[in-house]
Amino acid sequence: MFVYSIRSSKLKLGALILLIAAAVIALIALTQGSKAAVRENSAIRLTAANAADRLAFLSQFGWETAEDPLEVSEVIIPATFDETYTRYNDIQKAQGMNLLDYAGKRVKRWTYEIKNYPGYENKPGVVQANLLVSDGTVIGGDICSLELGGFLHGFDFPELRVPVTSSQTSPSPLA
Repeated sequence: MFVYSIRSSKLKLGALILLIAAAVIALIALTQGSKAAVRENSAIRLTAANAADRLAFLSQFGWETAEDPLEVSEVIIPATFDETYTRYNDIQKAQGMNLLDYAGKRVKRWTYEIKNYPGYENKPGVVQANLLVSDGTVIGGDICSLELGGFLHGFDFPELRVPVTSSQTSPSPLA
């Protein structure tokens, strides 16, 4: 049987602990930085510090809106998500956002009238955009119809009018 022993000094042990701590801190910094990098590197600008920024955010997707919001309110993102909020967050994740990062926090919701939704151009007030904003940054939101059997989807401008399915008719949990 072969036995090998290593003798380490207190100085080497301290250096090893510092090295491990530095590695953990670097790993945490990289994971936090990667979230910011994904948003910064995307072609979509998420700034919403003022009215012009919010309108510019929506126009990136091709939306024409009224200049003034229909409503501004504070909402609290639930600390734990029920089935409705989980489905709503799936829409957010598909847009590169995640409301779980804001669970339990108070955010502002800005609601704007959409004027150019395909097939709804002559129906004022029926289609709206909801922007969820935290610290001057869009963190989520949707485009929705207020009519019975309407729709709810992410910010992307629809290429073609898709028939409404039962999975699209869920009311916004933000209402």
